[in-house]
Amino acid sequence: MRLATCFRSSLLTSLAVLMLAVNPQAHAADGATRAAEFKLSNGMDVVVIPDHRSPVVTHMVWYRVGAADEVRGTSGIAHFLEHLMFKSTDKIPVGEFSKIVGRLGGQDNAFTGNDATAYFQRVAKDRLGKMMEMEADRMVNLRLDEKEVLTERDVILEERRSRIENNPSSILDEQMNAALYLNHPYGKPVIGWYHEMAKLSRQNALDFYKHYYAPNNAILVVSGDVTVDEVKKLADETYGKIPSNPTVTTTRNRPADPPQLVARRLTLKDPRAGNYSFQRYYQAPSYVTAKPGEAEALDILMKIAGSGSTSRLYKKLVVESKLASSAGGDFSGYGLDGGTISLYAVAADGVPLEKVEAASDEVLADIVKNGVTEQELTRAKNSYLADYVYDSDNQATLARRYGWNLAVGRTVADVEAWPANISKVTANDVKKVAAKYLDPNDSVTGYLVPDQSGVAQVEDLSAPSPSGELR
Repeated sequence: MRLATCFRSSLLTSLAVLMLAVNPQAHAADGATRAAEFKLSNGMDVVVIPDHRSPVVTHMVWYRVGAADEVRGTSGIAHFLEHLMFKSTDKIPVGEFSKIVGRLGGQDNAFTGNDATAYFQRVAKDRLGKMMEMEADRMVNLRLDEKEVLTERDVILEERRSRIENNPSSILDEQMNAALYLNHPYGKPVIGWYHEMAKLSRQNALDFYKHYYAPNNAILVVSGDVTVDEVKKLADETYGKIPSNPTVTTTRNRPADPPQLVARRLTLKDPRAGNYSFQRYYQAPSYVTAKPGEAEALDILMKIAGSGSTSRLYKKLVVESKLASSAGGDFSGYGLDGGTISLYAVAADGVPLEKVEAASDEVLADIVKNGVTEQELTRAKNSYLADYVYDSDNQATLARRYGWNLAVGRTVADVEAWPANISKVTANDVKKVAAKYLDPNDSVTGYLVPDQSGVAQVEDLSAPSPSGELR
């Protein structure tokens, strides 16, 4: 899927950074109770985020279903259905959905993740009712022609070839995820495994659609130039007419991983790889599964350890030792069942990956042993809080912020409490989560090695052998 364009105000950026550097708590009033929420009689949740600066709205429908909810053996069906949702209904001819949005002066798209699937449009305010009508129509009236299904299946297979199998870094990422999760469905790719995708059928898509696509399994998010009363009236007239589906349950029964007892290692040799690179993934809790304060501390930990040119990994590996041309890390904490900590480094010319890995381990070991400084802590908090303010200036980003959190079981209150909770993180909190979750036994390490011997050839990868696939 195409990514929506984000716009930021440089003046707002400068003022936000200055304000937060002086007072990290100053963000609280801006984020407090910004969104309103209610529920339709059929169980559909609705969130409204008013922003009256321009007569534009972002309209999103989130379904509480993603790739991790697929029946084993049908990997990729969630993403496949996302594609098929743009086909036809009795009211909308094949391929006309996006064209109608475009003729109305709007933009639309969709994306699939492990835990949610979302569809969205950005249109003028007076087109909102039409968007609700169209989205409500395809929620229950999708029409799937066998020929169109087979054609679209070829499309997703080609997408997999171009995105995964022609990209050594993506192949390594996929293999590392498969090794990181011993039993949980997060270990399979959102786009699906090639051999299973090639067998996906019209009936697979219909079964998935009829079970999960219902108002009581959906969240409507509208941000922009609207009031709560306006949205409620339009939602009642469109989505409110759809009956709930009693077979949809709020509990997602997914297999859990057993205790991780041993570190795993992978090496991918591929002649198409441009550089020697090192990666490491750790399992970690998410904002849904973590104990109070832990997810925020993990965010701060990885901001200090791996985010940007001021991070410890970058300074140690790139600036000081010259072992790598780039290095960094991240905490991904918005999964329903857990999150991940990731590290990477691209080796400088002639530097063995073992030496790069050892230097990375030294950075992490120092944080585990000695923690972080108050200066690092303050800088990390201010950076996150400034990002929160910048993103709050974009209605599409706001809609995603609330939609994703609600789709994985969090609340509007959780979203709006995040800045205050980030501000509460202490240096000791960061040290504790580093010691607890940077556990080698709960990790996978991967090496990507340029190799001219032809170990991994393109033709080998057209047959069966990242966290959201975009249409």
